Amino acid sequence: MKRVVYLCLVCSVLLACSPDELSVCSPDGNTCVTFSLNDDGAPRYAVSKNGKAVLISSPMGLKTERMDLTRDFTIMNSTRATHDETWETVWGEERTIRDQHEELTVMLRHTSGYKLHIVFRVFDDGIAFRYSSPDRSEMTIVDEATSYCFAEEPHVWSIPWRTEYYEGLWTKQLLSQIDTVCSPVTIEMADGSYAFLHEAALTDYPAQNLFADGSTLRTYLTPWKDEEAKDMEAKVYVRGRLNTPWRLLVLTPTLPDLVASRIMLNLNEPCAIEDTEWIRPMKFIGIWWGMHIKTMTWEAGPKHGATTANMERYLRFANKHGFDAVLAEGWNLGWEDWKSFDFTTPYPDWDMDHLSRFADSIGVAIVGHNETGGNAASYEQDLDSIYRYHAKHGIHVIKTGYVAPIIRTMDGLQWNKGQSGVRHYRKVIETAAKYHIMIDNHEPVMPTGLSRTYPNLVSQEGVRGQEWNAWSTDGGSPCEHVTVLPYTRIMAGPVDYTPGVFHFENPIIPTTRVHSTLMNQLGLFVCFYSPLQMACDLPEHYMEHPDAFRFIEHVPCDWERSILVDGTIGDFCIFARQGRGTDDWYVGGITDDEAREAVVPLGMLDSDKTYRVTLYEDAPNADWFAHPYAHNIKEMTVTAADTLHVRMAPGGGFAAEINPVQ
Repeated sequence: MKRVVYLCLVCSVLLACSPDELSVCSPDGNTCVTFSLNDDGAPRYAVSKNGKAVLISSPMGLKTERMDLTRDFTIMNSTRATHDETWETVWGEERTIRDQHEELTVMLRHTSGYKLHIVFRVFDDGIAFRYSSPDRSEMTIVDEATSYCFAEEPHVWSIPWRTEYYEGLWTKQLLSQIDTVCSPVTIEMADGSYAFLHEAALTDYPAQNLFADGSTLRTYLTPWKDEEAKDMEAKVYVRGRLNTPWRLLVLTPTLPDLVASRIMLNLNEPCAIEDTEWIRPMKFIGIWWGMHIKTMTWEAGPKHGATTANMERYLRFANKHGFDAVLAEGWNLGWEDWKSFDFTTPYPDWDMDHLSRFADSIGVAIVGHNETGGNAASYEQDLDSIYRYHAKHGIHVIKTGYVAPIIRTMDGLQWNKGQSGVRHYRKVIETAAKYHIMIDNHEPVMPTGLSRTYPNLVSQEGVRGQEWNAWSTDGGSPCEHVTVLPYTRIMAGPVDYTPGVFHFENPIIPTTRVHSTLMNQLGLFVCFYSPLQMACDLPEHYMEHPDAFRFIEHVPCDWERSILVDGTIGDFCIFARQGRGTDDWYVGGITDDEAREAVVPLGMLDSDKTYRVTLYEDAPNADWFAHPYAHNIKEMTVTAADTLHVRMAPGGGFAAEINPVQ
């Protein structure tokens, strides 16, 4: 399904404003950007929403080793375009996405002769811009001057920029109180509205970070770790035409509107894979949690997890309970020293030929695992042979890993989110596509919507995930953590959080545990979006509560529509999602350590149908610490005129499956 209206007008500043000022507004006229040059020829922009200033005059531009591209410009020309397109996702939180925006391209000439274009796109729910140049050149960018000068100081949810693998706890502070933080950040505006500041289409450029200067956020690009730039810190090596990622600011009056924004995906290029039939969402289990709770090991030995016999057991369980696939970590040589990983040679107790045939015979896929230990360069050199080996054995999903604070890229030791690391991740995705392999990237660069262009990038980690609840010395993530992520990290893209723990006691590390009730774990399958969704616990633990496990068996991971019903950052969230291609709906809710009453109007249901609801809820005495397993399951008949009322226990949640009555 595709509907496109596109109009482009070349104009020479035919606006009712000064020759050095240009404006562009959203299709509904409520979100506006004004661009100007000051007396020094320095580019500036400002943003307003509903006639009220959001960003006041904010600096723009780049600094290179040889040129200061933050001043001394003149406007050569400008172009405008109107765009309205509806495109269909390969997978996603909804089937179709509308891309409607107004575009302004400002063509600047620097006194050095360099031509710099700044492209603005303005949507009803936000703005974006990027820098580009029509000329090929070689230059080293040492700074990006992009700033966001807020008219009123807001509160910001963030994690520090050097948080390893982005696996930190998000905190809320006044903007002026933060240090250098990762992109994205989620912003609670002074007037009660919301913003989300991130980037889109990050491909050959370092990841954006942000630091505070009063009530202004300024950009700090992840640097190269090398000595090529003698006088200044090198950030970007440009060889050819400059085309930066989009700088993105979503602006909405409510949290449901913020979560529903699809600006980031719209700023990425359309799908580059002609045939996408082989790309399909999957729900899977895996030989994984046992390693984290220390009942299994990755390396071969008496407690080795990835053995032929154990994998057969998992495959049979997956087949019986309707899972699409089984992940196995620790099947290949190299786990003894984390240095000599061999991605085509199994341990002696893993029969790849037999297991691939057996999995195929029962209709269950195998999810491969390639942990590099941070040696991205060695992995990149062998990508074709590695992916050829996996494809030969019917493995078309690979979970990659880069556990090292600094990874070794083709350019030496680098930050994983520097330009070299970003190039590596892109190379992996493109090479995997050649072999019809989907990628679940762990220890990634933060998602920026590249999955629209390469939908074989099905999920990523980049989060303090479930495994922290197995071994973290701080006792595990607090209840609040999961109620922050839907509004922060998951706004950037699908997350491989690995929900679904059903057994909370850990005798080997008794000081650490999951801070949730059983029903909270069910709610995560709806609240946390990923088209590659793992139920992380051991098969025997699921059989301790087979009645609750039925929801995990039934819930899909690909959606027709998705709605944030209600929520507050750090307190709770309630999502409703319609299964793709079905009339079935699934509702999930999670809360922090406070008990709450969830109210779910069912107006999203078809008004002419009757539905059966299976509700999984915390029992009256449930509590994440004292009674985490206490739950009730009940059925009822409803229509679109009804409302669900559900109590969520401290650290609790709920889940509901809603099916039309035939």
